[in-house]
Amino acid sequence: MDSALSTVGLPLALGIIMFGLGLSLTVDDFRGVGRHPKAVVVALACQVLVLPVACFGLVVALDLPPLLAVGMLLLAASPGGTTANLYSHLFRGDVALNVSLTAINSVIAVATLPLITNLAIAHFALDNSVTLQFRKVVEVFVIVLGPVLLGMLVRERRRSFADRMDKPVRIASAVILAVLVLAILVSERDNAGEYFAQVGIATTLFCVVSLAVGFFVPRWAGVTERQAVASSFEIGVHNATLAIYVAVEVLDSTPISVPGAIYGLIMFPIAAVWGFVLTRFLLRPSDAGPARAH
Repeated sequence: MDSALSTVGLPLALGIIMFGLGLSLTVDDFRGVGRHPKAVVVALACQVLVLPVACFGLVVALDLPPLLAVGMLLLAASPGGTTANLYSHLFRGDVALNVSLTAINSVIAVATLPLITNLAIAHFALDNSVTLQFRKVVEVFVIVLGPVLLGMLVRERRRSFADRMDKPVRIASAVILAVLVLAILVSERDNAGEYFAQVGIATTLFCVVSLAVGFFVPRWAGVTERQAVASSFEIGVHNATLAIYVAVEVLDSTPISVPGAIYGLIMFPIAAVWGFVLTRFLLRPSDAGPARAH
């Protein structure tokens, strides 16, 4: 990838996206675990434990090349993206719970993302060429959590401004992700077709599995349907921009970023179809009213 894009564009893009996330958060959102303890614990267990195991089984079953396999595990370890809240609102989820999950999961990922990624690197024998060092982890999450805290501060001081900026920042986030995906595919144009053939099925299956796990496991655990919908989109709509940033800027490997890029292309239509399936076939009529905005 072009050096200017990777050294300036990627951090700036991630910063804008995480600032936008911060504009939607308050300190009270982190207390959501006390109001919905079962829903939060089950959703986080799905994110931290179930998804990496499912993703590992998927990449082994499909016999992905090591770099792409690590990229898939990096994607699985990434927390929910900013679009998850929007999907939850559109498809009758508990948006307040969704925002709380996003807030808590983004903090937990400080520990879980490097742990899962380094385990994947070790398993696929990439130790000599790719490492995720502690110093780099700190740098990543300064870039991630710093803008989130700044956004929260702006919301605390200028609530009306934060509300006005919600839609523009969401649109900007989608555009930024699209530009990153295009840049990766252009930089890897000689291998793009082969990569898509190798990882297209894997990312599609992983997206479907993530959405399904996020809904059915919480339902089996006894949480409400709206809470399960929020969990589904939080777990199924990953922060592909973060995965791309870590792959390119921290691990210095564009091929590792390819699963995140392909996922960034396919997750939006798949999540929309899943939302239709939820509202048309899986949610009871009594839960067919509009979700409460946070």
